[in-house]
Amino acid sequence: MDREINNKGQSWVQLPNGYLSRTPMFQFVILCLIFPLWGAAASLNDILITQFKTVFTLNDTATAFVQSAFYGGYFLMAIPASIIIKKTSYKLAILIGLLFYIIGCGMFFPASHVATYSMFLAAIFAIAIGLSFLETSCDTYATMFGPKETANKRLNVANVLIPLGDIMGIVLGKYLIFGEGGNIADKVAKMSKAEAEAYNQHLLQLTLRPYKYILIVLIIIFIVLAITKMPRAKALSTNADAQEAAEEQPSLGETFNYLFHNKRYMKGVLCQFIYAGMQTTVWSFTIRLALRLDSHISDAAASTFMIYSYIAWFFGKLVANWFLDRYSITKVLTWFSLLGTISLIITFTIPNITAVIAAIVTSFFFGPEWPTIYAHTLDQIHEKKYTETGGAFIVMSLIGGAIVPTIQGRVSDLSGSMQLSFIVPAICFALITLYFWTEHRWEKAHPDEVQEH
Repeated sequence: MDREINNKGQSWVQLPNGYLSRTPMFQFVILCLIFPLWGAAASLNDILITQFKTVFTLNDTATAFVQSAFYGGYFLMAIPASIIIKKTSYKLAILIGLLFYIIGCGMFFPASHVATYSMFLAAIFAIAIGLSFLETSCDTYATMFGPKETANKRLNVANVLIPLGDIMGIVLGKYLIFGEGGNIADKVAKMSKAEAEAYNQHLLQLTLRPYKYILIVLIIIFIVLAITKMPRAKALSTNADAQEAAEEQPSLGETFNYLFHNKRYMKGVLCQFIYAGMQTTVWSFTIRLALRLDSHISDAAASTFMIYSYIAWFFGKLVANWFLDRYSITKVLTWFSLLGTISLIITFTIPNITAVIAAIVTSFFFGPEWPTIYAHTLDQIHEKKYTETGGAFIVMSLIGGAIVPTIQGRVSDLSGSMQLSFIVPAICFALITLYFWTEHRWEKAHPDEVQEH
């Protein structure tokens, strides 16, 4: 019989494998409220890319460095975040993440005065450090926040809120950064050099506006979390006495050896890498695709397409959750990925605004991808003492969000066609379809080894 650890006054029972006997709802709601915070930061990047392209006179490849700084921070800090989780707690790692997020937002104020691309990239990198801590902590924490059999469902529920954060970010960007209307590039093209420099400085000041509101929300969440008792939700040694239970602390080398030799886990990490790159590049270039296909559209109007994309993403999550409750997750994800691939094929082949609509539809099929890949990959770790570092590796795979947009930007520059460059994410979605199809075949061949159903 499983040994249980229960502290006086708490409503949950800590199980030896790290999961909880039940989900403490108040604490889970607090945890879920953190998820949209990184969605807001990510969607603002799509606005900043359009803004910086004109202000700093950048080509498509150079603008992708916004995402490189963003996801590079994720990559570099995921393992340090996992180490902190292993040695302390999920709660402390989340508080550190929120603190770095606050610092990064604050850096936009001096960056707007220094007015250099590198300074803005530094601020974005600082935010990404915070988000790396948050995702490494929150994604894994959500899976452990109750019974094991509902881990995937909890993560999908928490992830439903991310599109709301994305919508919040893009709305703040649309009305606070693009609020003056018109097309920035067209305005600058008609100005003298001195006028253009003054206007560009004005545009950089506008970037401060959304981060002021985000800072207020971050500080409130930080304070509420700091004063709330949160579950430990970490695996306990199964061979120790119940009164002297100690957490197993495998070395980093032992953990790496276990994870790297876990082939199904590593395939999941690679899939997440591809997905992160695909999602980022589609959203990074959708606004610019609209501007290229319709020269009369304004930057603010083009940003509305991203609002539609995030709404589609939100409903995609809701619909996917309904299917995931009734069918195999690998089967559901195979179909979602296949239909998403078809949408992207339409995006790079139909030479009119239909391509933008297809890109928006693609976001619907993004709905279940990230949380399901994450939970499915984490489920391949049968020795739960490796869970924290395993989760960190999955978060590190977000570096795909730095690499794939750069590839698409390069394809766009070399071909001279923003639309044709969408062949890059189409290939990515096709590979993800192949991954889930092979996983579904494996599960049908090994039904007794499927843990998620």
